[in-house]
Amino acid sequence: MSFNEIDRAQVLAEALPYIQKFSGKTIVVKYGGNAMVSDQLRHAVISDIILLNLVGIRVVVVHGGGPEISEMLDKLGKESHFVDGLRFTDRETMDVVQQVLCGRVNKNLVATLNRLGGRALGLCGLDGGLLQARKLDDRYGLVGEITHVDPRPITDALDRGYIPVVSTVAQGLDEEVSYNVNADTAAAKLATALGAEKLILLTDVRGLLRNPEDESSLIPELQLSSVPALVREGVISGGMIPKVDCCVESVRSGVKSAVILDGRVEHSLLIELLSDAGVGTMLIN
Repeated sequence: MSFNEIDRAQVLAEALPYIQKFSGKTIVVKYGGNAMVSDQLRHAVISDIILLNLVGIRVVVVHGGGPEISEMLDKLGKESHFVDGLRFTDRETMDVVQQVLCGRVNKNLVATLNRLGGRALGLCGLDGGLLQARKLDDRYGLVGEITHVDPRPITDALDRGYIPVVSTVAQGLDEEVSYNVNADTAAAKLATALGAEKLILLTDVRGLLRNPEDESSLIPELQLSSVPALVREGVISGGMIPKVDCCVESVRSGVKSAVILDGRVEHSLLIELLSDAGVGTMLIN
């Protein structure tokens, strides 16, 4: 027997206790960034999701689609405009957001999962009143703050063995409109409503770094009580602040742990969930 065969057997043996730990549990994966753009990484992520589903883990995929929305707006001759890092969403932009997220991006992802042997079902926040929101602030236009989650469309799909794939458009409670909502926030709210074991945010960075210039300074595990001090020190800054806030909110609300995971690493989901290694920062209470 070759070394490679022994090595593979040891990898499978190492995965067994993790499969036992997570089997029947719900994992929410926010899918975006490089993992969504690169064909190679997309194939690896989707293969990971299918494998996790096949070993009995209830995987829910929540996706964004910022680059695809910007691309469509460019084609229509409409300039993308951002306020405090959020896309300003007027009614015309909201039409594009809904068409691109709930249509092309969602259905392409569902089709790829099904093509590779999964059983995926596409949902958006409007289906069954899954995500409901109120206007965040007039400065952002039709950007919503999620105020209610009804997880039943997702739990129904999970109970039937499907992989739910959710696009983050929410039903307006204060107006007869749809709202554009942040995908990280939506994933955290869904993880809480589902009583998920783990929330995973796939990102374009290694995780939370003590020194942003040094990838070897990764903080592999972080207690919620340590977060305020790291914000004051500037370790958590910029675009990492809202991601950490989402993780903190979900863990405080009952999710066992939340991970900011490097989506640039092939099979990072399998490494995080089914091995002794970790490739991101895990927040725990």
